[in-house]
Amino acid sequence: MTNQIIQAILLGGYYALIACGLSFMFSIMKIINLAHGSLLVLSSYLFWWLADSYAISPFYSLSIVIPIMMMIGWALQEFLLQKSARGGELLPILTTFGLAIVLENLLFEYFGADTRSLAPYIGDLSWESWQILTDIYVGKTSVYILLSAISLLASLQLFMQKTAMGRQIRATAHDPDTAGLIGINARKASAIAAAIALGTIAISGLAMSIRGVFDAYSGGPQLLFAFEVTIIGGMGSLWGVLLGGIVLAMAQTIGASIHPQGFLIGGHVIFFVILLARLYMANSVIAIRIKKVFGGLR
Repeated sequence: MTNQIIQAILLGGYYALIACGLSFMFSIMKIINLAHGSLLVLSSYLFWWLADSYAISPFYSLSIVIPIMMMIGWALQEFLLQKSARGGELLPILTTFGLAIVLENLLFEYFGADTRSLAPYIGDLSWESWQILTDIYVGKTSVYILLSAISLLASLQLFMQKTAMGRQIRATAHDPDTAGLIGINARKASAIAAAIALGTIAISGLAMSIRGVFDAYSGGPQLLFAFEVTIIGGMGSLWGVLLGGIVLAMAQTIGASIHPQGFLIGGHVIFFVILLARLYMANSVIAIRIKKVFGGLR
C-alpha cells in the first residue's frame, strides 16, 4: 500500500505539470484552451525532432523549445484568441477546438502514425531508480517531474504575486477595462500570460515524451487529464493543481487495485463527484436549476 501511495504522488506530479498551463490560461484569460493537449504534443515533437535530427539533448532543447512555444502563445493571443473573445464566451472555446483538430492533422500528415519517445535520447535516466525502502523503488524521471511541477508552480506563484508584470496580469484578469483606465496595457498583459502558459506546456511536453510514448493524436487523453485535475483542484488555483493531480492519481490507483480496468474509471468517478459537489455548492444559476431538477424528482 505504501508503494501505491508513493507512486500515485509521483504520477500526480506529472498530472499537475500537464495541467499547469491549462489552469493558468483559464485563471488569467478565462479561456478553456481545448488545444492544450495538441500544443503539448507539438512541443514533444519539437523536442524529438531536435534530438533525432541534430542530436541535441532534450534538456538542452528546453532553451530552444520554450521560447518557440512562448512565441506561438503570443501569436495565438494576438491574432486568434483576442479577436475570438469579442464574439462571446463560447467562440474562444470553439476556436481552440478547431485549432486542436488542425494541429493534430498537421502533425499526423508530417510525422505519420508512428509513436515516438525521448527515452532513447536521455541515456540511463529513462530506467534508473532509487531504492527508498526495502522493496520500494522510485523512478528518477518521476521524481524529477514531481520536483519540476512543484518548482514551476512556485515560480508562477511568486511571479504573479511579487512582480509588477504579475500584478498587471492579475489586474487584467480581474477587470481588463478598469486595468486599462489605470494605465495597464491589457492586450499586452494577456499576450504575456498566453506566452507563459505555452512555456509551461513546453515543459509538460518534455515530461510526457520522456516518461512514455506519444503520437499525433496523444493530445486528447492529456487534455482530459489536465481538465480533470483543474476541476478537482479548483479552477484558477495554482497549488490546487498539484493537489488535484495527486487526488486524481490516488483515485486511479485505488480503481486499478479494485479492477484491472479501474485505472481510468477511478479517475473519472472522483472527477464527476467533485464536479457535482462544486456545482451543488456554487451559488449559480446552473446550480440552482440542478437543485430544482433533482428536488422535483424526489
